Amino acid sequence: MNKDNCFQLGYVSKVHGLHGEVMVVLDVDFPEDYEELKQVFIEQKNRLVPFFIEHFVSQPNNKMLAKFEDFNTVDDASKLVGSALFLPMSELPELGEDQYYYHELVGFEVIDDSLGLIGEVKVIYDMETQDLLGVEHKGKEVLIPIQDQIIQKVDKAAKKVYCSLPEGLIDIYLED
Repeated sequence: MNKDNCFQLGYVSKVHGLHGEVMVVLDVDFPEDYEELKQVFIEQKNRLVPFFIEHFVSQPNNKMLAKFEDFNTVDDASKLVGSALFLPMSELPELGEDQYYYHELVGFEVIDDSLGLIGEVKVIYDMETQDLLGVEHKGKEVLIPIQDQIIQKVDKAAKKVYCSLPEGLIDIYLED
């Protein structure tokens, strides 16, 4: 499986119990959509390797208690801690017209309601505190927070992100 054709579902945060179970933190809005998973891909040595799931039980705070086939001891499970879990893009749930996945915004034009065209989204930064659009503007990278008060509308058909940037945000990046 090619990592470019996948999305990161989450990661293994810690060992749970004595029988090879692990706690998985999911980076999704609706963890219940993934309770019936039978397999995931886990990154090992820069390759995605399929792992078959014995059980995947929902826990509070976007966590799942997971047990993988052939992982039956604490030592087995501890080898997975910190590993990223991936699924093919085809496993992403379908969204409504007015909804989007952040990764879909790469390549979209960002248009500010007062400044006009800002530039093209080159990268999405998935930060712990907030998510950011990395936009190329006049040869420099401008970081735009993905927040409801800033992102006004996304037109997927036209590949445009309409926003209302805080005054002075762009100027910060253009200063030498």
